[in-house]
Amino acid sequence: MQAATRITRGSVCRLGGRSALRVRPVMQQQLRFNSTESQPVKKPFSKWRVIKNVVKFGLVASVGYGAYTMYDQRHPPQEQGEIDPSKKTIVVLGSGWGSTSFLKAIDTEQYNVIVVSPRNYFLFTPLLPSCTVGTIDVRSLVEPIRFITRHKSRQVKVVEAECTDVDPERKVITITDNSDVKGQSSTSELAYDYLVVGVGAMNQTFGIKGVEQYGCFLKEVWDAQKIRTKLMDCIETAAFPGQSPEEIDRLLHMVVVGGGPTGIEYAAELHDFLVDDLTSWYPELAGKIKITLVEALPNVLPAFSKQLIDYTESTFKEQNISIHTKTMVKEVCEKEIVVQRPDGTSDKIPYGLLVWATGNTTRPLVRNLMARFPETQTIRRGLAVDDWLCMEGAKDIFALGDASATKYAPTAQVAAQQGKYLARIFGQLASQETLEAEVAAASTEEEKNKKFRKLQKAKDIKPFHYSHQGSLCYIGSDKAIADLPFGPGNLASGGVATYAFWRSAYISNLFSTRNRTLVITDWLKKTILGRDISRE
Repeated sequence: MQAATRITRGSVCRLGGRSALRVRPVMQQQLRFNSTESQPVKKPFSKWRVIKNVVKFGLVASVGYGAYTMYDQRHPPQEQGEIDPSKKTIVVLGSGWGSTSFLKAIDTEQYNVIVVSPRNYFLFTPLLPSCTVGTIDVRSLVEPIRFITRHKSRQVKVVEAECTDVDPERKVITITDNSDVKGQSSTSELAYDYLVVGVGAMNQTFGIKGVEQYGCFLKEVWDAQKIRTKLMDCIETAAFPGQSPEEIDRLLHMVVVGGGPTGIEYAAELHDFLVDDLTSWYPELAGKIKITLVEALPNVLPAFSKQLIDYTESTFKEQNISIHTKTMVKEVCEKEIVVQRPDGTSDKIPYGLLVWATGNTTRPLVRNLMARFPETQTIRRGLAVDDWLCMEGAKDIFALGDASATKYAPTAQVAAQQGKYLARIFGQLASQETLEAEVAAASTEEEKNKKFRKLQKAKDIKPFHYSHQGSLCYIGSDKAIADLPFGPGNLASGGVATYAFWRSAYISNLFSTRNRTLVITDWLKKTILGRDISRE
């Protein structure tokens, strides 16, 4: 470039016109080349690059939002409004699906709220069968109630106790401290203006002898822990030297009574534990472990479509899980159960572990409350309520979840929607009281009419309507089934893809980002490291 510059500056004056003309094109060509180098080359438009950038931005935004949410949930406000004596008091019994959904949605600026529950946490029960074999840790499914109440604008009092009696006339409840550590005061009374009964239900044994003594239920955290401990006990006892072949077969026979989603999912989780882990660590025993499911009805999963029932039964057959339908349990002994076969004959099934998952029945508190209103409370399976979840015979007592008797199935979906609905009802009741006071204090007729129209709108409370979102069930071997509402009918699906949907649906329904993170971490740990086989 410097040489070219010297030629043009020093030689153009001395050279003739023809030589000068030859130099100018060289210079122009060189300048064009340099200008081309300085300009950036435009890349052609690519939709994949746009999609890639959008995905990157979405991932960064998701991580940022998740981090902010976890920080916000971890750090509640330093100060909350104090309890206002001028506000009405709502006492909530229980910390299950219905009560916890109600707590999340209720406006504490309008009411004083007190929670009474024997446990100070909410348990995500749909994934509880996974805890029995170590797929998920029980702590990952637990959300302390104070993690919810401490984020409310006004203080919510949480009392870990059991409600033993309700006095509708005095509007008080009696509570008892049921913990192992008790102070000077272990019994007390609490007054209420409104009572929300969400105590759930207890396990149904149908009065069969020996169930409570020898069977394992699957409803609470301690149930899952008990099953896991007894399962490993059976396996280790079967490995003890000197056991007879018959005793080994009995110890390694796991029997599940109940063909509903809970029983099916436990049998599926047990099968996965056997195939993925026990085969590696107990090769001498793994081939002898048997899983049997007993159901009194003609088929398992009666709430699902026939297509999915057949798919589940065929999958269990491939997994060597025996299903005995139309078989009723008559008695439970220490080492065997007595059953009645479809033809009416009696038979005995030896077992090492018995899991009882046959359904629910009312708790003593609910039965005592029903006995106080014999004329209106005539349904045995729970508290009879109207279309607004108000208990029949008592205008200030509401019931939801498994404690109530409605036309809907007693599922977690129903209870969660009832809790949100009931919170909206209390919001409208508070608005009614405020508007009634404003109508009375209105100075002009025009203002009074305006407030009155708002009052009439607030009094228009629509009855509860359940929106079914579908039914899911895990059936083992990374397969699941889904019965989803679609248009006028249902969409039935099963397989590995449905298993991915099952996981994503349960993750989205967990109550907090903390729980979601813990459950996903547990699934990753199980996939990479396997399940823990130690006896707790």
